[in-house]
Amino acid sequence: MDHSYPHGSGYVCGLIIHGAVRPGLDRDRPVARPRLPAKSPGSQGQWHRMNKNRWTRRDAMLAAVSAGLLPGRILAEEREMLSRQIPASGEMLPTIGLGTYQVFDVTSTPEKIANCREIVDLLLGEGGSVIDTSPMYNRAERVIGDIIAAGSPRQAMFIATKVWTNGKDAGIRQMDASARLMNAEVIDLMQVHNLRDTAIHMATIRDRQEQGTIRYNGLTHYRAGALDKLEAEMKEHQPDFIQINYSLGEREAERRVLPLASDMGIAVLINRPYQSGALFRAVSGRDIPGWATEFAASWGQFFLKFIVSHPAVTCVIPATSKPHHMIDNLEAGFGDLPDARTRGRMAGFMASL
Repeated sequence: MDHSYPHGSGYVCGLIIHGAVRPGLDRDRPVARPRLPAKSPGSQGQWHRMNKNRWTRRDAMLAAVSAGLLPGRILAEEREMLSRQIPASGEMLPTIGLGTYQVFDVTSTPEKIANCREIVDLLLGEGGSVIDTSPMYNRAERVIGDIIAAGSPRQAMFIATKVWTNGKDAGIRQMDASARLMNAEVIDLMQVHNLRDTAIHMATIRDRQEQGTIRYNGLTHYRAGALDKLEAEMKEHQPDFIQINYSLGEREAERRVLPLASDMGIAVLINRPYQSGALFRAVSGRDIPGWATEFAASWGQFFLKFIVSHPAVTCVIPATSKPHHMIDNLEAGFGDLPDARTRGRMAGFMASL
């Protein structure tokens, strides 16, 4: 698996569970209704995300229970994944998504596509929607297209991909290829990958937002050393989204980039949540601390809930090729989150290893 705050503190601002008011939300101020971009032809139903993908939930969870991966009580629960607003529109986005780097770079054999589709259907069945990819990830976009062609519902997905080339014409060709490979007339989020030729590509993306073939724009990087440049480009281009690395092992974004995103009303996707596996290696052979079992049942959930409990974070996108890891990741989208004091305790625990 690419695997201190008291419960109920005000730190989890902006968080919605089952439509109820959570601590940290202003009880006298209703959550804004989504201001959604106009739908384009062929995208009917694309903006109905949070409760419209329950079609797979029972089948997916029944299989997981039968395999001993989840307790049977979950089948009886009707629950909704934690979600956060996209500031640019007010649309709600589930907090646990799926990254595809390396894990979806597979040949399009029936067996491999079936495995990837199982992972996607588990995500959708538990109310998740965000699937992040890139042309840089070789065959991953084609695999997403194969999954959609095999029957997984495009309308339940929030597809995020990237442009990763130099020059306007090359960028246009790459964006067109991404849409074609993924069977996606509309791409939910087009991001400039690793800040490559940002000004040129942002102009194209914004043109396509006006045309209705792209819904949101964004900027990405995966290294802490790029945060200064990202900060400057956030101020210059005012994107709808950023995507950055942030975890218990890489906390540099807390200093300026996450506060800036919050101040500017920019949604935040998080990559490298497990620091490329380094966090799991650090805790190898250890059980999670007893005090953490109030909100996490595994190390993966411990790591993900640290991220999701930061109020500037919109969604985290752990990558996995294993269905049972997907199930574990998804559990981080439910239940209590650590508060400020507990987050400090989590960070101190990891620093002590």
